[in-house]
Amino acid sequence: MAKAFSLIACHDCGLLHRERPLPDGAAAKCTRCGAVLYKARRNSLDRTLMLSLAALIFFVLANVFPFMTFKMEGRAQESTLITGVMELYDADLWPLAVVVFCGSILLPLVKVLSMLAVLLPLKLGRRPRHLAAVFRLVEILHPWAMMEVYLLGVFVAYVKLIDLATIELGVALYSFVALIVLLAAADASLDPRVVWERLKTAPRVARLPAKWRTTLVGCHACDLVSRLRRPPKGGHMHCPRCGTALHRRKANSLARTWALLLTAAILYIPANVFPVMTVISFGKGAPDTILSGVKHLVEGGMWPLALLVFFASITVPVLKLIGLSYLLISVQRKSQWRPRDRTRLYRITEAVGRWSMIDIFMISILVALVKLGSIATIEPGVGATSFAAVVIITMIAAMSFDPRLIWDNMESEHERTTPRAA
Repeated sequence: MAKAFSLIACHDCGLLHRERPLPDGAAAKCTRCGAVLYKARRNSLDRTLMLSLAALIFFVLANVFPFMTFKMEGRAQESTLITGVMELYDADLWPLAVVVFCGSILLPLVKVLSMLAVLLPLKLGRRPRHLAAVFRLVEILHPWAMMEVYLLGVFVAYVKLIDLATIELGVALYSFVALIVLLAAADASLDPRVVWERLKTAPRVARLPAKWRTTLVGCHACDLVSRLRRPPKGGHMHCPRCGTALHRRKANSLARTWALLLTAAILYIPANVFPVMTVISFGKGAPDTILSGVKHLVEGGMWPLALLVFFASITVPVLKLIGLSYLLISVQRKSQWRPRDRTRLYRITEAVGRWSMIDIFMISILVALVKLGSIATIEPGVGATSFAAVVIITMIAAMSFDPRLIWDNMESEHERTTPRAA
């Protein structure tokens, strides 16, 4: 009698695989494109729950105590994590304030609370109906909770100011670092398959009927492989485990990605033309664009910092626009050239985009710290809003692109739908 198995579909190329048990710490990879399908983690729920509880404690500390203190000419300015958001709002840059608030405070908090809302009931042996939707939210928020990017912005701001004044690091900053470490450890210890299996066990089959193979589709949220039957009139079929709409490929992926890329390219012009901030010292100052800021860092001998800002704020957005455009054109031309490398390019493009927010977070920190009137003041500029929009729109563009389109012309239907061992 054949041994029963569960199926999993690769998110990047759509190839079906048979799940198999793995030793702790091992990872199963797609045999075609090399994407990680799943990882085995021991005591996943218990470890993630403890780390999430500790993260919540440090989140409170990071938001209650002083973050940094700026001292210059006998005067001092203390800031908390929320101060930069308030300064951006007072400068009538409320869209930028919302972006910084969501990326550094709100979404990390929602992510921690959502994780606890899922893990605590599972630990107690309960399965409320809302758990699937909440756990989907945890996965959605992952790229948008940008605390590690914010921390790098803190480092850039600190290096820029350390030669001009005395900077004291507060309890909140150390708590913020601990929070980042704990959340990274929680993400590393979480095995989403364990959570989804607790909510609803994936079906196992000993034999896959040939007529099913062309109707199987993997849920991009919970990885459950289901048969794609005819949807109800005017709607979609939904995953029986998590409720996500099922589709073979993302609807209108190419058109939506092109529209977002063109919007980002247009906004990138004012992002580089208009000033992102103005530094005023003893009544004198001049507005700084992204490029002039890099130039001033070079003139000040801060080459490593200049390279970091140049790479994050100029190189990454431009390469992301070029990379996604190339992928779109290659799919539309039905190219069969090196699909594995093109898929790898997509993964890199999707992963690095959020790090361009360094400049935005740095500006929020500087305007919170440096506000000593005529002695020293830093004011945000409208170019920062355009640049933040470019980063967000290119991130959404990468999420809108369906990398499985790269592989659609590579193999026959039989090869694409025959499960392979992971």
